[in-house]
Amino acid sequence: MEEKPKEENLKKEDKLSENVSPTDEISPDDLMAMWEEAMKEAKEEESKKLEELEESKKASHQPAKLEELSPEKKTGVYPELEFILDIPLEISVEIGRTRMLIRDLLKLNQGSIIELEKFAGEPVEIYVNGKLMAKGEVVVVNDKFGVRITEIISAQERVKKLGS
Repeated sequence: MEEKPKEENLKKEDKLSENVSPTDEISPDDLMAMWEEAMKEAKEEESKKLEELEESKKASHQPAKLEELSPEKKTGVYPELEFILDIPLEISVEIGRTRMLIRDLLKLNQGSIIELEKFAGEPVEIYVNGKLMAKGEVVVVNDKFGVRITEIISAQERVKKLGS
């Protein structure tokens, strides 16, 4: 079907080019006929593209097959979060901080004492993946250091600290 209109257009163009010299003008009727033919072809091509698109959509879209989740393994307070329970986190406790010049750092040797900005007995910060999450106090359990949590930082406070 496509070949006939194209061949007809070519024949019409040949006839027009034979009958019209570069200085002559194309008659309005011939120009209108050419315009209508071009519009008709464009509509046919557009409708074919739309049909092809619809067919490809029908072929590629199929409903997903989902398995039903079973509540057998769910335990604890938030059973819907069980899938994240095995993600490792880095927990660190900061006793204190200080600033010093490179000159003073190079003078340090075994037995040197670095004075921190924090006072003895002041709460230590507990960081989870580098973010402050809690405060606590240092304790000794079976000859090992530990931290007893005394305060959990609220989500609102954590958001405020992100801005500063």
